[in-house]
Amino acid sequence: MNKKVLTLTMAVAMAASVGAVAMAEDSKTFGYIAYDMTDIWNEYSANAFEYAAEQAGVDAVVLDSKNSLEESVTAMESLIQQEVDGISVFPISTEQGAQLVKMANEAGIPVTIENFAMDIDDPGDYIASVACQYDEIGYNAIKYIAENKPGAKIFFCAGQEGAGVYEKYQEGVDRALEELGDQVEVVATLHGDWLTDKAYDCTTDLISSGEEFDYIFANNDMMAQGCYQALEDNDMTDIPIVSTGGSPDGYKLLESGVEAANMTAPVSIQGIQTFKNLYDFVVDGKEPEEKFKALPVIPVSADDTSSYIAWDDYEAAYNYVYEKN
Repeated sequence: MNKKVLTLTMAVAMAASVGAVAMAEDSKTFGYIAYDMTDIWNEYSANAFEYAAEQAGVDAVVLDSKNSLEESVTAMESLIQQEVDGISVFPISTEQGAQLVKMANEAGIPVTIENFAMDIDDPGDYIASVACQYDEIGYNAIKYIAENKPGAKIFFCAGQEGAGVYEKYQEGVDRALEELGDQVEVVATLHGDWLTDKAYDCTTDLISSGEEFDYIFANNDMMAQGCYQALEDNDMTDIPIVSTGGSPDGYKLLESGVEAANMTAPVSIQGIQTFKNLYDFVVDGKEPEEKFKALPVIPVSADDTSSYIAWDDYEAAYNYVYEKN
């Protein structure tokens, strides 16, 4: 892949030196502002965006704001100076995303958003947004357990409270229990805070308490590993674990039997759908049918991994998006 991942310093220098040099009439350049390329979720999404750009013959300029509000503003200023044809923003927050959207609006450059639904009062004028719906993952996890083990007593090893992500998962769990509460029961919810060690401690404590459970829903793959280690130490590895995300590590856990299933949300699809939204608008003048598109939840079991889309399988993600649209 021919990447153009630039530091902001380089990008600003390039903009100053290149100025308004005309490109070929039929060529397009899209900018992409990453919130933090050391975050693997953002990294794989940005790589997918670049892959889609390459397939379409579009140049992609990816700028990393390094989880800094100031750097993200500088990145937007650089892309505006370069007179790119469209911009995709992976913001730090909805509020910061709105700030960047409005900067693009003032410059007359079409802009799209990923990873946030932009459900705030004044988000600016953006084409569309694509994001993961954590409540749907929580819902699908409980639904999967109910279908595969009616009467299950579930231990929910949850993420950290307070940041809003766990709370969305919990909304989905609650909705599933309202519909399926006669089939499954959550007997304990303990917070592993996304960490392997803490999930191990939570699971060990629950086992020691004598509370009976026969299924685990872990909020991410790292916690699934901790839960499994605790089960292994107590000769209880017959208890299945469902996890979420579908990261490269998650796939290994499916293959090794640590996880019985994973509610995957391939982030590569997010990057490619974001590109498609931008390309369709800029090149073809097409508005998306939906202002918000949810990242699909694809349940994958250890018994059949054929539907798994690896985060770095950009071709599979590309085919998924373009076949669905």
